[in-house]
Amino acid sequence: MQIRLQTEARERATLSPRASLSAESRGRAVPEEPCPIRTCFARDRDRVIHCKSFRRLKHKTQVFLAISDDHYRTRLTHTLEVSQIARTISRALALNEDLTEAIALAHDLGHTPFGHSGEQALDRVIRQCDPSLCFRHVEQSVRVIDVLERDGRGLNLTWEVRNGVASHSKGRGDIVSDNLPATLEGQVVRIADRLAYLHHDTQDAIRAGMLSAEDLPAVVVSSLGKSSGERLTRLITDLIESSRVSDAIRMSETASSALDVLKDFLFERVYNRESEKMGNLDIDRIVADLFERSRTDPTSVPQWITDVANREHSDPARASITAATDYVAGMTDRYALAMWESITGRQVEWSLP
Repeated sequence: MQIRLQTEARERATLSPRASLSAESRGRAVPEEPCPIRTCFARDRDRVIHCKSFRRLKHKTQVFLAISDDHYRTRLTHTLEVSQIARTISRALALNEDLTEAIALAHDLGHTPFGHSGEQALDRVIRQCDPSLCFRHVEQSVRVIDVLERDGRGLNLTWEVRNGVASHSKGRGDIVSDNLPATLEGQVVRIADRLAYLHHDTQDAIRAGMLSAEDLPAVVVSSLGKSSGERLTRLITDLIESSRVSDAIRMSETASSALDVLKDFLFERVYNRESEKMGNLDIDRIVADLFERSRTDPTSVPQWITDVANREHSDPARASITAATDYVAGMTDRYALAMWESITGRQVEWSLP
């Protein structure tokens, strides 16, 4: 018997009736011969780990400029923390860990350089070119999976992983909404993403001197705990206990309310203070210059990216916007800064407040 078939049989025998079984996946857009060793979800996880977009996450900012301190979280370490939290929850609920991990590792593949500051800057410059267009990292992550990876061939991941990635984003909204992933594993990742970033962004903000532990709202400390580790443990435990008696992944009202208070606090005290997070870099100017050069000078964009855009759009203007978007969104912080210096002839200057 093939190892994969043994693993699939073990899933049927040991996982929760609510779990997503590998053998019952909706499959891939392009059918493939199954791996004799790995389940389809384990195969997806491995494809993500080995792709270029995943490796580039190590040099993309999470919240605080990645080049300013080696100990701030980057987009890659954030992704790994989401994966760790999500796998812990999935294991406790007897869900499919391979599917959970694949979604978690892929969920931010389409993120821009310079964190959400870069995402917002790219969105603005795209809208200036064409008001009907916009940029959202969640949609770009699906595009990376489906189209851009492997030089335009895509990763051909399973429907369940793609659905989890496409539905993971929440913005400032509630973690329970109408846009929930179709699988419980995807719902786990959706909440684990928020738990991870509120946990580690609090730590990084304290490290940056923007907060002190004493600044945290009283309800957060009283409801969740005094230390960051205690708060994270309590949130994960609450989610597991609440989800065991529910048909969805959810938290208790007490924990959810405290988490919302912490989220709003961080938006006010950390996330909205762009200059301090970005070392006083003019992210809008840098992203706009990179986008405009990429849009107007096709030779500045790798040929395969241009070929993908031309294949999708017969209108040259629309194709140039798509190519520029794909190129700039895929840049790391340091590559973007080096490219900006190259096209402007100016030296990047940044300093922490």
